[in-house]
Amino acid sequence: MVDAVLFDLDGTLVDTAPDLAHALNQQRQMHGLPEMPFELIRPYASHGTVGLLQVGFSIAPDHPAFAELRSEYLSLFEENANPYSQLFPGMMELLDELETRGIPWGIVTNKPARLTTPLLDTLGLIDRAASVISGDSCANAKPHPEPILTACREIGVLPSTCVYIGDAERDIEAAHACGMPAIIAEYGYIGPQDDPSSWHADGFIQHPTALLDFLGY
Repeated sequence: MVDAVLFDLDGTLVDTAPDLAHALNQQRQMHGLPEMPFELIRPYASHGTVGLLQVGFSIAPDHPAFAELRSEYLSLFEENANPYSQLFPGMMELLDELETRGIPWGIVTNKPARLTTPLLDTLGLIDRAASVISGDSCANAKPHPEPILTACREIGVLPSTCVYIGDAERDIEAAHACGMPAIIAEYGYIGPQDDPSSWHADGFIQHPTALLDFLGY
């Protein structure tokens, strides 16, 4: 039994990879590069602009052009207004069941608020979430524990009585730094370079509704 459930956003709650990939391919075309197959981009979708620009342009944050490319990418992404993003299959059923059982749920993401809020509004979730903590809501982002701790305070629960669901190593690190159990969403954006077995998670789910079995409901 838990007092609240917290979700990562991209690759856990919402399948945003199609929009992220679309913006990246738009940007590549602007720079005279061919489109990349979606299958190559998807595994990097949970790694934010760092991962996307790495796969799309083979550059790291210390590259002189990184800041300009990041700004350009974010502008392109905002212009798209999330036409392809949707909840993962089974996620709505999970959220409905949590609410039926009186279990509040929230979101802790590293995505900036200016991108998070419109997406959740489009999906009709902005007023249902008990807490939404974006990447710029706190002084620190995941894997720092501050965002998760902030969500717990907003909901009014102790971290040890909650569970966090994510698809990246930083999600597990952030939750454990708070003393919170963490579960890996295996249906998310986990690439061949990732090794979830080494993240020391407290469990794995291959489908959103599998969380109910994990929690014993």
